[in-house]
Amino acid sequence: MVSSKPFKDHPQSLTKKFLPWTFYILLPLAILHLYFYPLNFPLSPSDQLPLHNPIIIETSSSPSSSSKEEERASVEITCDYTNGKWVHDKLGPLYNGTSCSTIKDGQNCMSHGRPDMGYLHWRWKPNQCQLPRFEPKTFLQMVRNKHLAFVGDSMARNQLESLLCMLATVSPPDLVYHDGGDNKFRRWHFPSHNVNVSIYWSPFLVKGFEKSGSRNYNELYLDSVDERWASDMDQMDMIVLSVGHWFLHPAVYFDGDSVMGCHFCPGQNYTEVGFYDVFRKAIKTTLKGIFERKGAISRASGREINIIVATFSPHHFEGQWDKFGACPRTRPYKKGEKELEGMDLDMRNIEVEEVEAVKGNSEQLEGLRLVALDITKLSLMRPDGHPGPYMYAFPFANGIAERVQNDCVHWCLPGPVDTWNEILLDVMKRWDSREAQSR
Repeated sequence: MVSSKPFKDHPQSLTKKFLPWTFYILLPLAILHLYFYPLNFPLSPSDQLPLHNPIIIETSSSPSSSSKEEERASVEITCDYTNGKWVHDKLGPLYNGTSCSTIKDGQNCMSHGRPDMGYLHWRWKPNQCQLPRFEPKTFLQMVRNKHLAFVGDSMARNQLESLLCMLATVSPPDLVYHDGGDNKFRRWHFPSHNVNVSIYWSPFLVKGFEKSGSRNYNELYLDSVDERWASDMDQMDMIVLSVGHWFLHPAVYFDGDSVMGCHFCPGQNYTEVGFYDVFRKAIKTTLKGIFERKGAISRASGREINIIVATFSPHHFEGQWDKFGACPRTRPYKKGEKELEGMDLDMRNIEVEEVEAVKGNSEQLEGLRLVALDITKLSLMRPDGHPGPYMYAFPFANGIAERVQNDCVHWCLPGPVDTWNEILLDVMKRWDSREAQSR
């Protein structure tokens, strides 16, 4: 006679039958948990950059602060973005080559016919913290009634246009000002939040004159900040500084009216001094110029000024710039494939060192928040993110020519540069969290 209550009448049979299924169910759940909430083991020395990372925002917690809420907040405002890996992302970018109207043609890889789309599906995953997806509404809310200025060379413009595209997904901006060749000075206004976002062309940050037809070298005046942007400092609430590549060009350097030397200037009868010390001096002069003016600005307006120094963005040329396959890779580098070294490391270190030197002087930081947006290493790992030959539309429509121009310096939009703005927003949120805790 068959029992009408098998689960009750046969407990041993129940155990034998369902124990293996319990294992099969729990194992994948455990794997999923580890994927989304990985264990944070200490980084090995090979995984860490040689300098203290200035994006790590320290908190000072009171010995009496023992509640779980305070402990959780203390963890959340500390993050090291520089060490991590690129992981596959099914979601992809917030925008595309046709949905954003402010992309510079040379960086619009999708509309220019780049056939592979894999470079769009990666996200940066820091080793010891979570980097959330960019939230356009949150960013606009945090800069409501403020002016955000990007100052520097085409890397500054690249990051600016990435930000505009992501913000435009929730609030289209109006172009309210443009001037200069190639519209190097522009401003957009977001009416929804009364936000201004500007780009100031200043490839040296300090006073400089670019080479012309009669002069095949640049001239830099390292004791003076570039007034083309500094004269508007009283209007700025947040300044993103981004330079580097123009310092590699031939140049003559001045301190006042005196010539200090030059870089790659045969026939000029000047002492060759390279560009590393000059680059450091330009960063130092720029930060000093901001500090000297911000006191008067803070007293007049009561506003705090935020300064972000984006570190050097590496190029990925392999072979000649005008040959087919100059930057041919279609996937990020894996761990150990590419090390941060040589010029990329030296340029990055100079910027980080100068930021750290200022942060060590508390008097200079009064009324100012300063951070290095340390994107050098994570950008180095993305050789697949450049326009390459797709800086021009459909470059192989008539076959592969012997010579083809390649851009292995700037970044496709959308592309890896969007991550720079994800980190920028996360830094801003952590700043606010830190201030909330100190109250």
